[in-house]
Amino acid sequence: MNTAATLKGPPVTGYSLGFATPLAVFFVLFFLAPLLLLIAISFYTTPDLTAFGTDQYVKIATDGFTLPVLFDTLWLGLQTTILCLLLGYALAWSYVRSPAALQKVLMLIIIMPLLTSVVVRTFAWVVILGRQGIVNNLLAQFGWIEEPLKLLYTRYGLIVALANVQLPLMALPLITALQKLDPNLEDASSALGASAFRTFFKITLPLTLPGILAGCLLTFAASITAFISQSLIGGGQMLFMPMYIYQQASSLQNWPFAAAISLVFLVAVMLCVTIFNLLGRLSRGHIAA
Repeated sequence: MNTAATLKGPPVTGYSLGFATPLAVFFVLFFLAPLLLLIAISFYTTPDLTAFGTDQYVKIATDGFTLPVLFDTLWLGLQTTILCLLLGYALAWSYVRSPAALQKVLMLIIIMPLLTSVVVRTFAWVVILGRQGIVNNLLAQFGWIEEPLKLLYTRYGLIVALANVQLPLMALPLITALQKLDPNLEDASSALGASAFRTFFKITLPLTLPGILAGCLLTFAASITAFISQSLIGGGQMLFMPMYIYQQASSLQNWPFAAAISLVFLVAVMLCVTIFNLLGRLSRGHIAA
């Protein structure tokens, strides 16, 4: 008997296609079909879905309101990502440099927000930033302010709250990247006379770029789609794409326009994700070189 023929079983691709079928069905039913339906609705010209056309996309390009809201939403995500990067890098650095016992405590602090509802965390920031909140009470007790500061319903308050909510998404990839860093490289740099500042920017920072980009990608995507946080902390003072889409679909019942701005928002986010992925590939090539 031919041993090779005995050992030969069903082709590997046969197993793979069989295992992938439930996932493919799930993908078609819950992602592809709704997306195609959304695209079809966006090409109706009127809310009663009676005629086809490109009127919704022409309106988006010419109304002078939708595109500024889109760019402001992306700018909010970028501002939040930058703040998360600064705080997350310091937190990840402290975690890696801490003893094992303290690392357990820090890891619990980092992942604790992920175990808490976003609604609860956002309402906590409403209490902290309110006129009678913790921050204003502390500033008043120290005599630094006479009137309560307006912290809630401001852009700065929203960025701080979003940074707190999304910080674990930035810190965890950075911790992984810093843990993979060979400490001998920093020791060698110091032994050759480089300062701590130069060692950080020439050795540590470039070698942790994959973790930085992964954290930025997660934080940016989560920040621009954070409907709850944007609505509660921003209030009615600011309008971003998630609330704009909600208003058009739920309040105004203008489904074609809501579908069109949803697709434009999706395309803009995909472009940003593509840029982050491209930068990630370039950073891996830089590290390999």
